[in-house]
Formats: sequence, C-alpha cells, structure tokens
Amino acid sequence: MTLGIMQPYFFPYIGYWQLIKAADEFILFDDVQYIRHGWINRNRILKQNEGWTYITVPLKKHSREDLIKDIKVSEGLKWQDVLLNPLNNYKKIAPFYMETVNLIENIIKKINNDGIVEVNRVIITELCDYLNINTKITISSHYDFNYSNVKDAGDWALEISKQRKAKAYINPISGKELFDKEKFNADNINILFLKPKEIVYNQKRKDFESWLSIIDVLMFNGKEETAKLLDYYDITEG
Repeated sequence: MTLGIMQPYFFPYIGYWQLIKAADEFILFDDVQYIRHGWINRNRILKQNEGWTYITVPLKKHSREDLIKDIKVSEGLKWQDVLLNPLNNYKKIAPFYMETVNLIENIIKKINNDGIVEVNRVIITELCDYLNINTKITISSHYDFNYSNVKDAGDWALEISKQRKAKAYINPISGKELFDKEKFNADNINILFLKPKEIVYNQKRKDFESWLSIIDVLMFNGKEETAKLLDYYDITEG
C-alpha cells in the first residue's frame, strides 16, 4: 500500500489531488495543532480583473493550542455565500463556469457539520468521486495512532506509515528536506516524492496565476481535461 498524508485543505490546488490519486490511502491529518494562515480554511481564486484573491471559511474563536479536529466554523454567517459570491469573477471568462458552480453548490449542500475537518472531508471525497479518483480517504483522529516516537517533523509520516503497514509513503517534493530516508528504509518503507509538472492553461488574461484552487482549474478546463491533468506529474524516490 502507498500512503499519502496531508492536513485537510479547503478546495486545494491540483498538486494535492495528484497526491491523492497517487496513493492507495490518503489520510487527512487532523490531530495536530491548527496553524493560522495556512490552507485549512482558505484558498485562492482569480480576482475580477487581475491577480488573485482568497476564498475563506470563517472560523469560531479558538486557542493557539487547539487541534485541527477541534476547529469549528463560525455561526451566524453563511460561509457558503461567502464562498459562492466571489465565483462570479469567472462568469464572463470561464467556459465551464456553470458546470463548476453547480458542482460546488451540490457539494456544499451535503455538508451538515460545523467542523472544518468535516467541511473539507466532504469537499475532498465529493471531488474525488467527480474526478474518478478511487483512493481511500480516511482521517487520522479516527485511528488510534501512537505518536510517542515522534521527535522530528518527518517522524509523523513515518509513525503513521508504520502503523498502517504501508509499503511506501508519498509526499510533495517541496517537503523533501523534512524526511530521513534511512529511518524509512529501516522499517522497509519506500519514500517517494511527487513533483507536479508545470500546468498552464488559458485564464483569459495577460499573466497566468499558477497553483490556484482546483476551482480555477475546473472553471477553465472542465471535468475531463482536469482529470487528465491529475496525471501530469513525476515521482522520484527519496
């Protein structure tokens, strides 16, 4: 089994989906501390004229020590509208605008929990189904993982891989320096790194904004072409 592990991101960029597809099981890593200004409750889409802007899910107040699994979405504010309204930026330029908006509306209707992990789990599993990704999606806090041997940043993935009896672990190549190959080899786990190839498509503007949310990819490429782009990467061994 090849295992992938990432924190549960909100409508993440296409490299995240490539990683999911490259794994047999993909674990949403939620029993660690929530870090502000990451990708758990926000992502990027095109601004109306140039550049990019954030789409964000507002969160309830929480302490710095709270784990991702305990973070809740704010009450009294329809975050769904906060998400959908900026998508109007694509209305006049994106060939798959209606198709993508309808997809997102249908996905968020299925969210009936105020936990940010559940919000992202529904988004991720529904989009995997839409893009024909058959990877098993699980959540780390639903397992009884023992983290007592974690000493360094790369040890989290090693300990989870060992306890899931994975034969290989795959990670984005941007995090390669975090991992000690010898530790993985000692437990007969092959460590792999995924590097997305450059992906450029027509955003109907002068300057291409790279690595935006999967929403942007779907807006301009549609379901079939986006599914093809999921295989547009290289894998190297650690």
